[in-house]
Formats: sequence, C-alpha cells, structure tokens
Amino acid sequence: MTHTANTTPTVALLDYGAGNLRSAHRALEHVGADVAVTKDPHTAVEADGLVVPGVGAFAACMRGLNEVAAPRIVGQRLAGGRPVLGICVGMQVMFERGVEHGVDAAGLGEWPGSVDKLDAPVLPHMGWNTVEVPEGSAMFAGLDSDTRFYFVHSYAAREFPLAEDEFIAYPKVAWAAHGPSRFVAAVENGPLWATQFHPEKSGDAGLQLLANWVGTLR
Repeated sequence: MTHTANTTPTVALLDYGAGNLRSAHRALEHVGADVAVTKDPHTAVEADGLVVPGVGAFAACMRGLNEVAAPRIVGQRLAGGRPVLGICVGMQVMFERGVEHGVDAAGLGEWPGSVDKLDAPVLPHMGWNTVEVPEGSAMFAGLDSDTRFYFVHSYAAREFPLAEDEFIAYPKVAWAAHGPSRFVAAVENGPLWATQFHPEKSGDAGLQLLANWVGTLR
C-alpha cells in the first residue's frame, strides 16, 4: 500500500469500532488521499499515513484499539518516523491515561499526562471555536488566527507536561478554551499530529488542515 513517486498518497483509516469513518473518509479523499478503511495491522502499518479516529468514552476506545493491535501499529509507525493523525478521542488516547466516569484507563502513552473532564458550566463543549496556534505550525499553514474548528467533547488534556529540551524538538501545541477551561486543541509532534476538534466536520478550514497533513505524505 506504500506509494511511489508521483502517485496518490495512501491513508489507512483505522476501523476499531469507534469513529465517524464516513465523514473522515470523504474529507481525506477530497484532499487527495487514497483511503482504505481497515482493521488489518499490515495495511495500517504499510500505508503512507494512518488516521486514528475516535468518538465516545476513552476506555471503550482503548478496548477497541487493543483488539486491532493499535498500540503496536502506532508504536511501529512512529518508531520509523511514519505519519499518524489522531482525531478527537483518537488524540486523547495518545496520552498516558484518561479518567472518565470514575474509570481510569491507560492510553497509548505517546505523550505524558492525562485526559479528564473539562471544568466548564456547560458540557459537552459542542460547536465552533477558535484555536491558539503555535508559531511556525505546519498543521495550520494557510489558516488565519481567527479560523474556527468544530468541537464536540466533554474531556480533554488540560496540560501538556513535556519539558522543553534543547536537544529535542519540542512539540507544537495549540490551545483552545471553553468557559474557564483551557485545553490542548492540537499537537504537532514530528510524525504524530492530533486534533481534539474534528477537521472532517470543520468545513474548508478542516479540509485545509487535512490537506496540510496529506501533503506531508508525498
């Protein structure tokens, strides 16, 4: 499934029972990817890009991910510097742990820290919101600072506790706010990109972000 020069980038959309696959599939095709919805580990490892979607509870998503060997797939891809994009709960599971409804579940552990309930008077956080974009972001290239993206969630990572290191490229972290809660809206960390919002439901802005990601696969 790996592409060669001048061919369409291949993207594996991981089907583990939790995600709006149809809209993500359509959006990725729209920006020029050859998309395969798959549970097959070989296909997921060999594609030019892997998308990990997710809706619902953190623990339930992790059960589904474990059933399709996602920890090994994601780890193998990232060890080889091969792009992975997490969306919504697909971003949350990249952290060490998630705590929802009293259930403390282990995540994939690609980043330190936890995902927990937003401290806001109205939940879920549903609708369009702006994002504080880090300087020099490739993920948000071509987008204005007042661009809005579509969110629907009650949980998020409210800290990003990786210490800066002069020898390691520090991840670019975008932030958003809902009520008094400030939370991680997106992370650009080498081959691992992730968004708390849904780019596939964010109109032209979301398509631009997905096009930026697909552009890294060429």
